[in-house]
Amino acid sequence: MYFYILKRLFSLIPVLFIVSIVVFLLIYLTPGDPASVMLGQEASTEQIEELREQMGFNLPLYQQYFNWAIDIFQGDLGTSYFLKEPVTTSIINHLGPTISLALLAEVISIIIAVPIGILAARHRGSKIDQFVMGFTLTGMAIPSFLFGLLLMLLIGVKLEWLPIAGYQPLSSGLWNYLQYFIMPAFALGITQSALIARMTRSSMLEVLNADFIKTARAKGVKERTVIHKHALRNALLPILTVVGQTFGLLVAGAVVIETIFNIPGIGQLVLNSIQSRDYPVIQGVILMVAFFYVMINLIIDLLYILIDPRVEY
Repeated sequence: MYFYILKRLFSLIPVLFIVSIVVFLLIYLTPGDPASVMLGQEASTEQIEELREQMGFNLPLYQQYFNWAIDIFQGDLGTSYFLKEPVTTSIINHLGPTISLALLAEVISIIIAVPIGILAARHRGSKIDQFVMGFTLTGMAIPSFLFGLLLMLLIGVKLEWLPIAGYQPLSSGLWNYLQYFIMPAFALGITQSALIARMTRSSMLEVLNADFIKTARAKGVKERTVIHKHALRNALLPILTVVGQTFGLLVAGAVVIETIFNIPGIGQLVLNSIQSRDYPVIQGVILMVAFFYVMINLIIDLLYILIDPRVEY
């Protein structure tokens, strides 16, 4: 197992290396000189040259990447040109709301998806199965931001049960903290639950047709025990994979929802950085999200052996 962990960690090096090159070249994908783009058309030649020297744009491209990569290995993602603070500090200050939103959305999606996926598998071809499949198709078709706007109109404006938008820190109280996340988390979770439900149904159908399930039923084992103890446990591996992937997508793809509900998370940081052309922040966030996504996949692979002892590394 330890050899497998080391092997997987070493396999991350070329992946992160390629990602770092793409992220670094992001500056040069924009037409024109990066310093001119950051300062705008009204900037003078002296200001542009000063920024080029400050950001290192006057150095050869390979040397720029080498210096940038060394700083990253030292934990330095650069300094935000417009926020006037380290990029790492900016990310940490905005990471809490995004992680809270992603975790709550993931919990909501699992609570919705796994039971209805099991229900659809148990009643394959029935009206229940058709209803669940219709729900998943609808959930995958409706964008999360549209569902969020509908929730905002119904629950926030019409019923006035929850605040429409905003954010409160955890220090203000647990309920004050959570009530601002319920609607955006539900909007994100309902779309992700569609994918998890379809995978749950597919995985459960495959397991329910296995010989050991037929044997358990023939021995008179209760149906609830057959479903939850035998079938679900053996169907968890592909479900766990999808759950991990959806969590990574939730962290990376909450930009629109955070903007709609005015949540000061990573999405809002990226959007503001794009508008102000703050390239160091954009690079730092993309690199952080890529690293986060890769680590989630690694953790999921390591969890396989805890769920199914038959898995060998």
